[in-house]
Amino acid sequence: MAERTRILLTGWFGFLDGEATAGDVLALERVRDVLLRAGLDHDVAWSPGFRPAGPHLARLRPEDYSHLVFVCGPLHGPQIEELHRRFAHCVRIAVGTSVVDVGGPAVTGFHRVLARDAPDTVPTTDLAARAPALPARPVVGVILTHGQHEYGARRRHERVAEEVTRWLCGRDCARLELETRLDVHDWRLCATPAQLEAVLSRLDLVVTDRLHGMVLALRAGVPVVAVDPVEGGAKVTAQAHACGWPALVPAERLDEAALDHWWHWCGTSGRDLAREIGAGFRRDAAPDAADGLLQALARDPAD
Repeated sequence: MAERTRILLTGWFGFLDGEATAGDVLALERVRDVLLRAGLDHDVAWSPGFRPAGPHLARLRPEDYSHLVFVCGPLHGPQIEELHRRFAHCVRIAVGTSVVDVGGPAVTGFHRVLARDAPDTVPTTDLAARAPALPARPVVGVILTHGQHEYGARRRHERVAEEVTRWLCGRDCARLELETRLDVHDWRLCATPAQLEAVLSRLDLVVTDRLHGMVLALRAGVPVVAVDPVEGGAKVTAQAHACGWPALVPAERLDEAALDHWWHWCGTSGRDLAREIGAGFRRDAAPDAADGLLQALARDPAD
């Protein structure tokens, strides 16, 4: 290609009201990998809603580019047609896209369309499939409650949820919102404890402010960053002590430093302790209230 070649990559992830899907971004990485291997410089235009730092499509100067490459997604609509007008002087190529109407202006405005699927053509593999390999990331279950009004003025549930979720947004992990409540009608919720345990056992970590969020994770041998949402401590604190689990943050001492400390601990020695505690549960090593039930049933209520 000519020395003056300068390529701008964009897609639906570049439009102001567009969205960035995992598939779109992986498709972009596949294209970037091809260009980098060929030694071709390029810029990527993002939506400000997804990447506030930019660069943003609306603020770039079309005259700075010789080529526009549109990556992934369907070719239709006025936003793509506007790209053809703004970048009229550029060589415009669509790659890894879906063509619905071969005669539509969004399609015909490109000089070349390297489609993944189009009418009367053999489909090709989506670009995301051959994107560069990604590093592993921890999978974190998040179990929070906004209830427990029985604690009255000691409740700090809203502040705990706000601080914990804001902190989690800054962690490089896959977050999975979970609920301990069972429901046989709502497909989004587990219907049995076995279904929830199947999810928990596949996680790397659980973050929770619920007693059962902590206990069920430990039962599955998964480490937990637990936060007691009640000022002064309540059942989460009591249960952490009963289980011998140290990764507990009181509501009144909740901050990023405390959460970071236990996050790193759970990723190292906390894993071994969680497995040990879970194994102890299965061996009936820890006493619980049911151990005294038969004796209580046999006693005279008057005693």
